[in-house]
This record gives sequence, C-alpha cells and structure tokens, in this order.
Amino acid sequence: MSRKITIEPVTRVEGHGKVTIHIDNEGNVQQTRLHIVEFRGFERFVQGRPYWEAPVLVQRLCGICPVSHHLAAAKALDVIVGAGTGEGLTPTGEKMRRLMHYGQFFQSHSLHFFHLSSPDFLFGYDADPAIRNIIGVAMEHKELAVQGVMMRKFGQELIRATAGKKVHGTGAVPGGINKHLSIEERDEFLSGADPLNADKMVDWSQEALDFFKSYHAQNADFIDNFAQFPSNHMSLVRKDGALDIYHGKLRAVDTEGNKILHDIDYQDYIDYIEEEVKNWSYMKFPYLKNIGNENGWYRVGPMARLNVCDFIPTPLAQKEFEIFKAYTNGKPNHMCLHYHWARLIETLHAAEVIRDLLNDPDLLKDDLVVKGTKQKEGVGLLEAPRGTLFHHYRINDDDQIDMANLIVSTTNNNEPMNRSVNYVANAMMNGQPEITEGMMNAVEVAIRAYDPCLSCATHALGQMPLEITLVNNRDEIMDRKTK
Repeated sequence: MSRKITIEPVTRVEGHGKVTIHIDNEGNVQQTRLHIVEFRGFERFVQGRPYWEAPVLVQRLCGICPVSHHLAAAKALDVIVGAGTGEGLTPTGEKMRRLMHYGQFFQSHSLHFFHLSSPDFLFGYDADPAIRNIIGVAMEHKELAVQGVMMRKFGQELIRATAGKKVHGTGAVPGGINKHLSIEERDEFLSGADPLNADKMVDWSQEALDFFKSYHAQNADFIDNFAQFPSNHMSLVRKDGALDIYHGKLRAVDTEGNKILHDIDYQDYIDYIEEEVKNWSYMKFPYLKNIGNENGWYRVGPMARLNVCDFIPTPLAQKEFEIFKAYTNGKPNHMCLHYHWARLIETLHAAEVIRDLLNDPDLLKDDLVVKGTKQKEGVGLLEAPRGTLFHHYRINDDDQIDMANLIVSTTNNNEPMNRSVNYVANAMMNGQPEITEGMMNAVEVAIRAYDPCLSCATHALGQMPLEITLVNNRDEIMDRKTK
C-alpha cells in the first residue's frame, strides 16, 4: 500500500514548517519535501515607508536573529546615503557594528548547539522525547546546560550595549551607529564577574568544541554518514580570503573546492543569483545563474563558510580550522552533521574577536556617522549565523522605499535542506512497516543541522501540533501519531 507521512511542524527550530514523505507500495521513499507553509510579506510591508525606518522594521522578521536583518538593512542604506559599502564608516561605527554582530553570532550559535541540538547528541535521536530536550539536558548535564545559558546571556548583553536593547534594538543607522561603548560597559565585559567576561567565553567556547570533537571521535560513523552529499558552497570572504562575517566579497566553490563565483562585489549579486519558485513552498530556491537551477544550488552557513574561506584570522579558531580542513584532506566538507563542528569553531572565533574588539579604544570614541552623495539603490550583505543574508532596497524621490528584495539565509539553504530530508528519509524509512518517533526525529535532526530560521521566511498564526498520518492508496488511515 502507498503511504504519505506528514511531519508538522518541524520541532526545535525557529519558525514553522512541515515535511511530507511519499512511500510507494514496496515501502520505498518516492518523494520528500520540506514545505514552508506560511507567507512572509516583509518585502511588501516596507514599501512606502521612509528608507531610514528599514533597519528597525525588517528586524521584526525574527526574534532570534534580528541583529542580522538590522545590520544588513543598515549596510544597504549606507550605500543609499553615500557612506560606502562597509569600509566607508568611521572606525567607531564599523567596530561597534562588528561587536554587535559578533555578539549576535555568539548568542545564536550557543542557543542552537546547547538548547536545540545537544539533546540529540547527549541522548540519541531515537531517545524518549520526554528526556530528549533542554530540560533533560539540564537534569542530566547541569554544568553543560548552565554553560549554554550563560554564553547566550553574554552575547545578549553585548547586543544590549551596542544596539540599546537585547531584541529589536536601534543601534545601527544609515551611515553608522547611534552610540559608542562606555568605559564602564567595556570593563564589565572584559573583567566583569565570573563567568560573564570575555576570557571565560573564550575558554567555554573551546570546551564546547572539545566536547563535540570527543563525541565525534566516539560516533564518527554516525556523524559522518548521517546525511552526506556533494554540493556547492557560498559565503562572504575578506579581500585576503579570510573568514569575515560582516563584510567582504562574495565567493562560491564547487564540490571539489574550485571557485565558481570569483570574489564578486555583492552590489552586483543580481547578475549572478536567481530565485526559482515552486508551487509547494512559499520559500524560494536560489541558484547561480551561470550554472542553472538544476546544479547551481548551494549551501550557506557555518560549514559552507569554512569550505569557502582560506583561513580564520584568530589564532585559536585557526588552529581548529586546520583540523577541520585536514579531516577532508583540504577538500570541501559535505557531511551534514559537521555543520555543528563548524558552528562551534565559529563560536570560538566570535569569542576571540569580541575580546579583541573590547580592547580597541575606537569603541569609546564618539565619531559615529558619515554621509555622502545620496544614491537611489543599495545592497547590504553579511553572514548571518545561518548563512549569507541579502538586503536590497531602492528609494523614490520622496525618500520612500519602492522596492525591496530579501534573500534570507534559510532561503539559500532551501534546496540542501530538502536534499538532506530526502537522504535521511530514504535511509530510515525504506521498507519500514510503521512510523516510529525516532524516524521522525531523524528527519528533523537533518533539518536542525542547518539551524533554519523559518520565521525569517514565514509567519504562522495559532498553534501547530505535530501529527503524522499514514494512509493507504484508498485514503484509509492506517496509522496516526501526534505529539
């Protein structure tokens, strides 16, 4: 009998989505799809609004990564007010933005690993769901849970100090920033009460990375083979090829590491990237124009960034980067669960950068904003925790936004997430007579590796329970499970 399995919603991710899996009469998976089922309308919402409102408006896309949208919009408006494309700001303006952005990275990566993903590693993807959650982690691994909470708190406090609020702040304005750091704020982050200081965050980031590497050493077969398939990878890089999550050139590499997008100016992104629309999802499917939609899709995010960059410009993270690259003999890494490894290397890098920035005297100066000749159009690009984020705005003669295009990180990962779902569904469900909770969670584990922020592309109303239904070819219900 043929069956259709629906997982709705996907859990322990930010936002709402569902998965459908079609199984034929022989028990083989025939089709899998990750559906983004609600409509995101921000590209329309902002039209008609004064351009300077964009950084505050668009960050309402999300409560987890608002800083990413806040800064991407501000960077686009830097171009519009004539302040350049990331390197034209005052030293205080750029470095305050970077501190805000790296604080966002630090708290977001900590949240994802400790709260959303660690339960699968600590208890197993098929463990009792009553235990396999953050409460279970807190009860069985108290020290690890506290560490995750405190790391996120440190990042959130950095956001408050730079943006004015922990969520939906106002720190970045067209052409710069609206506040500098006070001496008291700086000293609190550098030498505040243990453990909320920069040195402790570096130490804890290294410990979290060591924890994952130890787990990987004991479970390499599972981690390496869970969902492995070749792909292209894309991210920003600094002019010298270094990892840079705030500003740089846009680079993409193929499955062997050969450049297929050669460090282009991201103001010209529209000449290189196209978005395909499919009738079963509100989220688009981006691809590189010169390769085409069939083979031009790519991954973004932590693993992609480490596959694309040449080095990491902080010593501890660089050492870990070299270990990461050596694992695949310098070739791009295509192992889905290695996203977590890369994410923790980036967490360590963020901690190192934060510590360095806090020691920079430019953060205490009050030269905050620059302006030049106004332009009608601008593109802002940066690396959000989940991957490359595009904000593109055009204004009219009345200083109102009349065009907005946003390609969010999770949208860039749409195709690879769908392929990961297909990989795991085939591995777990082919030939199986019934649904198990472990099978369902295994599919979600593949999605969670990308740390998708579905609310950046979706907005749902009401409560969405998880319900899985098996039906035969006569549409008769054979099995149903809910949670």
